[in-house]
Amino acid sequence: MGREQRKLAAILAADVAGYSRLMAADESATLARFKSVRSDHIEPAIQRFGGRVVGEAGDSLLVELGTASEAVACAVEIQEKLSQLNADLPADRRMEFRIGVNLGEVIVDGATIHGDGVNIAARLEKLAEPGGIVISRAVHDQVRGRLPCVFNDLGERNLHNISEPVRAYRVTAAVKPSTASASSSAQAPVTERPSIAVLPFTNMSGDPEQEYFSDGITEDIITELARFKNLLVIARNSTFAFRGHAVDVKEIGRKLGARFVVEGSVRKAANRVHHRPAHRGRLREPHLGRAL
Repeated sequence: MGREQRKLAAILAADVAGYSRLMAADESATLARFKSVRSDHIEPAIQRFGGRVVGEAGDSLLVELGTASEAVACAVEIQEKLSQLNADLPADRRMEFRIGVNLGEVIVDGATIHGDGVNIAARLEKLAEPGGIVISRAVHDQVRGRLPCVFNDLGERNLHNISEPVRAYRVTAAVKPSTASASSSAQAPVTERPSIAVLPFTNMSGDPEQEYFSDGITEDIITELARFKNLLVIARNSTFAFRGHAVDVKEIGRKLGARFVVEGSVRKAANRVHHRPAHRGRLREPHLGRAL
């Protein structure tokens, strides 16, 4: 019997949030959309960063990449692409992925891989918000300072069937993934340009079904701000991670690397919409805040 082959690998695990709900609503359309998203957006990103799909089941994918930097840069690009794709869709039709990334020893078994390194990536993916990315400490220690991302420490987590707790980090902000090259040794900090984060507007209508409406307004603002080339706009999947959290706005700004933070509320009554945006300026350049 040959000796078992082991190696160190960066593992990316991804699946569709709420896939069963989407399938229940429209099986054919959901399956067609999943195949389209995978072939047009996910697989090209995987290939661009030198990865390969080593496992798949239904709506989930397991990807092996050469380095932690390549894995995180790939995950960021995928989420940015999908965020743009979902921008014009109502909340109940969006196909949002959760992604977990780990760096660990794996067992090579033909075209696939096994082991705790793989299992941890899959468990971290379950910690991620829809549209979000969660990485292990092993990955964080490798990519910190190498990629233009901001990380939010989630603390030690006990993961199912994993003997030791794993420290997890949420990737809360990044510049455009196309600039996040794994081979780059020096990246521009996210605060080099004036940066702004738009938090999810609060739905004040009392009707939970209007949540998609307030989300749509938030996304429209993010899209319009992104047209200004001299302004760094924090990605939707990063700001929406703070939905429902009673966190100090200044603290959110620090975590996201944002100089300015916009928050607001929306209330829809009959055919009228009342909105109340509020900006929070940080550091300098208050005229940007007034322009909002």
